[in-house]
Amino acid sequence: MTRSLPLEMMVAAYDVPVVGFEIAESTVTLLGGFAVVVLIALSGFFSSSEIAMFNLPKHRLEGMVEDGTEGAALVKRLKDDPHRLLVTILVGNNIVNIAMSSIATAVLSIHFGGLLGVILATFGITAIVLLFGESVPKSYAVENTESWAIRISKPLKATEYFLFPLIVLFDYLTRQVNRLTGSTGAIESPYVTRDEIQEMIESGEREGVLEEEEHEMLTRIFRFNNTIVKEVMTPRLDMTAVPKDAAIDEAISICIQSGHARIPVYEGSLDNVQGVVHIRDLVRDLNYGETEA
Repeated sequence: MTRSLPLEMMVAAYDVPVVGFEIAESTVTLLGGFAVVVLIALSGFFSSSEIAMFNLPKHRLEGMVEDGTEGAALVKRLKDDPHRLLVTILVGNNIVNIAMSSIATAVLSIHFGGLLGVILATFGITAIVLLFGESVPKSYAVENTESWAIRISKPLKATEYFLFPLIVLFDYLTRQVNRLTGSTGAIESPYVTRDEIQEMIESGEREGVLEEEEHEMLTRIFRFNNTIVKEVMTPRLDMTAVPKDAAIDEAISICIQSGHARIPVYEGSLDNVQGVVHIRDLVRDLNYGETEA
């Protein structure tokens, strides 16, 4: 009956010659530490890429392309196939994170033993990835969506070429799973919903971006779908207007009597409307000594 070696003895295999030479523990530690640092940077790259690419609005990207912004065309080509783009990011990110965890486990096991090394690597890498591979890079991407999307577009395209076989495989597999489960597999919505627009308006008022009057005006827009034109239009015979050659004080009087702050200005007949005048402008001109409307 064959007995398996203890984990500590298996880890000690790092001390035996490999391909004719022996690698010192210090060298393994140095190389492993350097590799982990590089992989952390790559993890942050992929995490921030996902946020930047999928948070960039389609209409804004199209505007950047029309304006000739450098790199915008490549971003658009990547986003034209959002499913392939997402698979590229996820495959790259998972390879990086798994490799990082494996290297950290191997290095720490040399110094702390098998079980303790695994525990330290598990919790240590988890904390590092959450902080430097997720939270920090994603926060940066949210605040710099447009510029970061352009900067990472070329590296992402290079990643797609480098990992092409894996990306094609997982792209095909995920599409087949989506087909079997009845899912459309849609990554991005082609439009902004009514609820999303209303939420943006409410958020804009809370953050102080929109004034109260602007918020009220935008909110009223959503009430139009229940209102027909006939309910808000004024019949021609009931329309209050002021002739073009009327005196300013006469125009002010008509505004006050009608209860409207704005009234049409016509020349000759009501069929020839020249524009609209605001009572505020009339009062201002009256104070400056103007005599004609």
